Amino acid sequence: MAFILIRADSQKKILNALADLERHAKLKINGKPKIISPELADEIIERILKEKLKSKSKWAVLVLVAEDTTHSIMQVKKIHPPAHIVVLSNEYEDYNQIKIIYKELLPLKGYYSGKSKKN
Repeated sequence: MAFILIRADSQKKILNALADLERHAKLKINGKPKIISPELADEIIERILKEKLKSKSKWAVLVLVAEDTTHSIMQVKKIHPPAHIVVLSNEYEDYNQIKIIYKELLPLKGYYSGKSKKN
C-alpha cells in the first residue's frame, strides 16, 4: 500500500485528480480520501522537493492505494491530472507522521469510486 498526497486550488480539481488515479493510472483507492490541511500538505511537499513552492494549495487530501509505492509512482507518471500528486515513500521523514495522522483525518465529502466494488 502507498500513500498519495494530492494538493490543488479547488475541491473540483481534487475530485478530478482522484478520478484520474482510478481511471487512467488504474490505482485502487482504499477507503475514502482524507482531508489534510493545505498548509501541512505544502510543508510536506517543500521538505520532499527541498525547495519553496511557487503557489500554495487551498485543498489537500491523503489517499491510501492498494498498490505498492514503486508501482504507484510509475502509474502516476503516466497521467496528467489537474492537481499536484506526490506518492509518499517510506524513505521520506514525514512518512511515519502521515501514517499516524491518517487515521484521525476526516473523509472527503463528494468522493465516490467510479469502479465497481467487484473489481
